[in-house]
Amino acid sequence: MNRLFIVGLMTILSSSLWAQKTAEAYKTEINTTLNDWHKAAAQANFQGYFDLMSEDAVFIGTDAHENWQKEAFMAYAKPHFDKGKAWDFTAVERNIYSNESKDIVWFDELLDTQMKLCRGAGVLKKIDGEWKIAHYVLSLVIPNENVSEVVQLKQEKDDAVIKKLGSQ
Repeated sequence: MNRLFIVGLMTILSSSLWAQKTAEAYKTEINTTLNDWHKAAAQANFQGYFDLMSEDAVFIGTDAHENWQKEAFMAYAKPHFDKGKAWDFTAVERNIYSNESKDIVWFDELLDTQMKLCRGAGVLKKIDGEWKIAHYVLSLVIPNENVSEVVQLKQEKDDAVIKKLGSQ
C-alpha cells in the first residue's frame, strides 16, 4: 500500500513539475517574440519587425488618428525605419494571459521609451507554430495628479476629433 501511495504521489509531483516547465517555456516564447519585436524597431529592422505581426494585425498608436491595419502601418513606419532607428521600447514589466488552448495570448506591458513611460497592450496568436502580434495598443502613462493638466493641453485637438467623428 505504501508503494502505491508513493508511486501515485511521485506521478502527481512529476505531472505538476512538467506543467510548470511547460508554462515557463510558453511564457518564454511570448516574451522572446515581444522582446524581438521591440528590438527590431530599435535596430530599424523593418522586415524583422513586421514579420512578427500577423497579416491582419492592427497597431493603435498614441494619437487619436493612429489606428492602422498592417499595410497602412508599414507605409507610415517605413520612413522612420529608413532613417536607421525607428523607436526604442524596453519592457520593464509584462503580464501575460492566455486562453485554455494556449493559442491566443493577451498581455500588457510597461515600457521605457523615448516618450518616458508608456503602456503597451495586445494580443498574439499562434499561426503555423509561430507567435504573431495581431493587435497592439500603445498609450502614454500619465500620473493621476497630472491628468487635469494633460486634458487642458489636448482639449482643443480632442474636441475637434470628437466633433469630426461624432458627425459621421
